[in-house]
Amino acid sequence: MMALLDSPLRAGPIHVDGDRLTDRLGQLRTFGGTTDGGVTRPAFTPDDLRARETTAGYLREAGLRVRVDEAANLIGTAPGRRPELGALVLGSHLDTVRGGGAYDGAYGVMAAVEVVQSLRDRRVELEHPLAVIAFANEEGTPDTSPMFGSRAVAGLVDERELNARTADGRPFSETLDAAGGDSARIGRARWPHGSIAAFLEAHIEQGPILEREGARIGVVEGISGRQTVELVVRGAAGHGGTTPMDARRDALVAAAQAVLGVRELAGPSGVVRVATVGQCRVVPGAWNVIPGEARLQIDLRDLDGAAIDEGLARLRALSDRIAADTGTTITLSPQQRVTPTRCDERLRKLAADAADSLGHAHRSLPSGAGHDAQWMSRVAPSGMVFVPSRGGVSHVPEEYTAPEDLVAGADVLLNVVLAGDREFRPEG
Repeated sequence: MMALLDSPLRAGPIHVDGDRLTDRLGQLRTFGGTTDGGVTRPAFTPDDLRARETTAGYLREAGLRVRVDEAANLIGTAPGRRPELGALVLGSHLDTVRGGGAYDGAYGVMAAVEVVQSLRDRRVELEHPLAVIAFANEEGTPDTSPMFGSRAVAGLVDERELNARTADGRPFSETLDAAGGDSARIGRARWPHGSIAAFLEAHIEQGPILEREGARIGVVEGISGRQTVELVVRGAAGHGGTTPMDARRDALVAAAQAVLGVRELAGPSGVVRVATVGQCRVVPGAWNVIPGEARLQIDLRDLDGAAIDEGLARLRALSDRIAADTGTTITLSPQQRVTPTRCDERLRKLAADAADSLGHAHRSLPSGAGHDAQWMSRVAPSGMVFVPSRGGVSHVPEEYTAPEDLVAGADVLLNVVLAGDREFRPEG
């Protein structure tokens, strides 16, 4: 980047090149593109590697120095006028789920690249160093844990994960190394506290709120925590034609009551923001046999960890009542717990101010899905900017965000970076 222009925001907000942004997103969707308009680009597949190579070219075009770190994260960096300051870091991920869409993750990376390119086009040099990261394996392959790259940056990857066997029988470390990582030195991927002044991630909402309320920009309050629970109901299997109704201990009937009860945990008198039963397995599973066992997988989410705890307590009490009423036994096993992550208040204000200055309607909202930002928050102040998802859908071929919304989100990101360059200086 060249010499610093005199206070770009004094003349009002500045804008990205919207055509370049959307063209690059269109190019990315060719890597793993499917006939139904979707994208299948799991991490470390040939299509993912081609998308990373193309993105590396965009980073170089934007004037960034490009490298791949030990966790296979693709990173572009530019020095600032004050190299002793922590970097302003932007990014998201390039990989997709199978049968996914073209915007989840990829938009955040391309918006970040466009911000840097737009600064270079205007010969703007920041006080802070600047970095763009395309995190590796955010979605998680069927045999690996999600958000690998951002967890590595936060220093939260362990040897067990590297040694875990993938579907082909090889340790994950071999897959990582083949993608340009260095599993033997994975600790070097960690960014120490102070090395990042702030982290920002632009993302499609993946939900219906912005579209429903006519807001172009979402200022993310935080990323919901979650508690997954396995609920197992045990009754008595029996012949469906010969066992009287009043003699039955039907595990599925009890499980059905639990499903309805879980919904009420997020209802008007509930305690958590959302509650879902996403899986039900019935044993023996024959059409003419009374189920003797039913297993439910339950997901509770909220921005408040105490609310999740209360939801779990209510679920236990509900299970006890159902078991007593149906003559079954119910066991509850809490499984994965993810702590809620609050977005940085300063970044939230800067995003709202930028949206106002650009004339974009905005609203504050939580993220129900997980993102790399939740792990980056372990290292530095972190924030997120959402743009609308048509129909509220994501992880499907129909995933879509209008070009004008994509450009608006990148404009907000650009102006937050300019304002953040002042806000996050030590003397600020």
